[in-house]
Amino acid sequence: MQMKQIVETVRRFDGALVVTPDAGGAMPELSWGDAFFYYAPAGVMPERTQPYATVVTKDYPDDGGSHLDAPGRFRVTINVGRDRASTLVVRDATPADVDVFFPHPLYGAAGWVSVVNPGPLTADAVVELLHDAHRAAHIRTDRRAG
Repeated sequence: MQMKQIVETVRRFDGALVVTPDAGGAMPELSWGDAFFYYAPAGVMPERTQPYATVVTKDYPDDGGSHLDAPGRFRVTINVGRDRASTLVVRDATPADVDVFFPHPLYGAAGWVSVVNPGPLTADAVVELLHDAHRAAHIRTDRRAG
């Protein structure tokens, strides 16, 4: 599964906003080339809401274990909740492993799972989890709006 496929899949979700910062844009340079997924039916990035999922294409400070600076590597990270995360992660998986779920190196304890270069073992689950995370973000947004 390629990053482009993931981005296009999420763009088809009702009310999805996919933010893909580019060079020269308003977003910080570090975010260029990555993707951030929100539930935002008005098409405006929420100011006080974290994305429910991301795709990153490079190592970030304090988060280099997935070796994303190597050519062709990217990491999908999805907020699935603590309970579900515990059922998905592969025991002894490391952030450098490909096509396996592991706890996000920084946010795993909060219920975020990651997979580097989703492939035959994880691609279908990634799409399902993205859809579920989108639905959960929609519910949270509606609840906050009253």
